[in-house]
Amino acid sequence: MSKLSIEFFHDVICSFCFPMSYRMRQIEKLMPDAEIIHRSFALVREEYDFDVMFGSREEAKEEILSHWEHANENDDLHRFNIEGMRKADFLFPGSMKGLLACKAAYFAGGSASYWDVFDALQNALFVRSLNIGDQEVIDSVVRETGTDFEAWKKHYEAPETLEAVEADLLLAERYGVRSVPHLVINGKHHVSGAVGLDKIIEALGKINKFSESS
Repeated sequence: MSKLSIEFFHDVICSFCFPMSYRMRQIEKLMPDAEIIHRSFALVREEYDFDVMFGSREEAKEEILSHWEHANENDDLHRFNIEGMRKADFLFPGSMKGLLACKAAYFAGGSASYWDVFDALQNALFVRSLNIGDQEVIDSVVRETGTDFEAWKKHYEAPETLEAVEADLLLAERYGVRSVPHLVINGKHHVSGAVGLDKIIEALGKINKFSESS
């Protein structure tokens, strides 16, 4: 089997990315020769994006929680704490702080650190009902992952980290990625949505077979 390059586009606030990340962890174990590259995608880059999508940031919460209900059905472990978030007294967070935190973890500790911080931030939001738009929460979650915090903080505040996130966003545009989760395999084959593990394996098998025959 030739080596597959899998670019995994996702957002920390994306509910369907939560079950998809769990499945991609399984893909990593099943296909250790495949390269999984984490890519940023911002569903809510600026606060006014809430106004565009939902009317206001205050109105966003209930509709977003309806998305969580569907994502929880999709999730193999059904981990979403929907009632916990409904009771939480903070407005729904945007994307950028969390994306920066993940990219900073990559620069501090590589792909494994990125993934650990990404999953931990998603767990903080979807299971623990924590505001991952709050800097103290982000700092605490990063510390919990065991990431070198001082190295992480240095990269989190560095302009190069924002530039790297922006580069991912531009790459998503170039690929035509309009939603997440989204996989781009070998730079040209696309798998969109939180599809089941069997579907991911099937798609990767077909793409690998095509690559070997072409």
